[in-house]
Amino acid sequence: MAEIREVRDASEIVAAGHLFDHPPVPASVAAFVADPKYHLLAAYEDGLAVGFATGIELVLPDHGGPELLLYELSVEEGSRRRGIGTALVERMIALAREHGCDEVWVLTELDNDAAHATYRAAGGRRDPDSAMFVWKLD
Repeated sequence: MAEIREVRDASEIVAAGHLFDHPPVPASVAAFVADPKYHLLAAYEDGLAVGFATGIELVLPDHGGPELLLYELSVEEGSRRRGIGTALVERMIALAREHGCDEVWVLTELDNDAAHATYRAAGGRRDPDSAMFVWKLD
């Protein structure tokens, strides 16, 4: 099984850049690692990053405690269907508990069956009342 650990070192994030949608931007990586409310967990096999999950702690004025947005989950193609994604989600949930969060939530596409299966395997349930709206600010 993959080793999962929180990454706070910018060079490790850059080294895992092949897992991201776009190459890491140095200034963004620096800001990310400097903020204790931003979390990146990486899964390693044989010293190489094969997956990651990012989470952001949110504090809202009308909630009792912080909550964590599970922002992104990625496992490289050759390492999928082996429980790495589920393990990353479970570890992010554990991290949220450690930080006093009272909820973890994630958004995903309606047709992303792999993501749905991963989140269910980690104990999540789909909220039937949610909808997402997007504004592209180009």
